[in-house]
Amino acid sequence: MTEIDAKIDALVPGWLTLPDIAEKLGVEVTRVRQLVKEGQLIAVRRGENKALHVPADFIDGDRVVKGLSGTLTLLRDDGFTVEEMLEWLFTPDPSLPGTPAQALRENRGTEVKRRAQALAV
Repeated sequence: MTEIDAKIDALVPGWLTLPDIAEKLGVEVTRVRQLVKEGQLIAVRRGENKALHVPADFIDGDRVVKGLSGTLTLLRDDGFTVEEMLEWLFTPDPSLPGTPAQALRENRGTEVKRRAQALAV
């Protein structure tokens, strides 16, 4: 897991710990850890105790935001680090509009994936 810098930390509007996510999803913390290990979520170390945190925007009610896993896979395949993925997902894109993370939450995953695929070209 990566420890993030202040710039990335400031881009992400909110964070959840793994136990918080487990509660929201109605699963055990070990399942959330598995989601991180499988690349369906990004977790970074932050805060005084360097606990693992996931951007709150990646959780929609009681599920992981639709399209997030595929987008993370595309970015990883493009060679993005965890920090670069977070920066790309939470930096405003005037062509969307908003951030790619917001677009995913608004069920505009096709547009986000199209942009992520274009990064590889």
